[in-house]
Amino acid sequence: MDPQRQVLMVVTSHDHITPDHPTGLWLEEFAIPYQLFRRAGLEVTVASPRGGATPIDPNSNPTPEQEQEWAEAREALKETLPVDDVGALAHGAVFLPGGHGTMFDLPTNTRLRTILGQMAAAGRVIAAVCHGPAGLVSLRNEDGSPWVAGKRLTAFTDEEEREVQLAAAMPFLLETRLRELGANVVTAPNWTDHTEVDGNLVTGQNPQSSRSSAEAVLRLMGAGELRKAA
Repeated sequence: MDPQRQVLMVVTSHDHITPDHPTGLWLEEFAIPYQLFRRAGLEVTVASPRGGATPIDPNSNPTPEQEQEWAEAREALKETLPVDDVGALAHGAVFLPGGHGTMFDLPTNTRLRTILGQMAAAGRVIAAVCHGPAGLVSLRNEDGSPWVAGKRLTAFTDEEEREVQLAAAMPFLLETRLRELGANVVTAPNWTDHTEVDGNLVTGQNPQSSRSSAEAVLRLMGAGELRKAA
């Protein structure tokens, strides 16, 4: 299969912040990009650290209208592949949606780190939205330096984390960690649709940036040409 017709979406398997505070994937950040990729004629592989059903943050439950619109995306989350079973270079792009669960399992997942490293070395598109860039913090260059160092990107900001009153509950603040690693983090006012593109790296700041981030991925993959060739 042509990798340029394949997108890998890696979602969280982590379902709680504390025993009485459930979390998981922020549904919008998966559903909107998933729909856009499928409508562009791309095949989408959905994977997670543990595989199986993906926990969805209850605060991101859809409206009745969205429930119908996102039905195909919801179905794809019922039985994800374990990332250990995914071949990186079969895909032209990888997309990491957010949700607070992402902060707990993506940064430490060694297979995801390998996949991202192989895709980066091959010049494939790497994209992440909101808390999704947490999956990039452990990625290293061959010389051991942080992969994000010097790259222009965005992510869920410390201000946004404080506004939702979860800063103290996170294992680290994502914006702060990315800056510590040498990334050029560009932020916009809270809850603004804001996407950054630096070469083949696409990042979105928050849920509101889900569509623009996915559209940037499609542009980098030449989605218009893919539709014509389909």
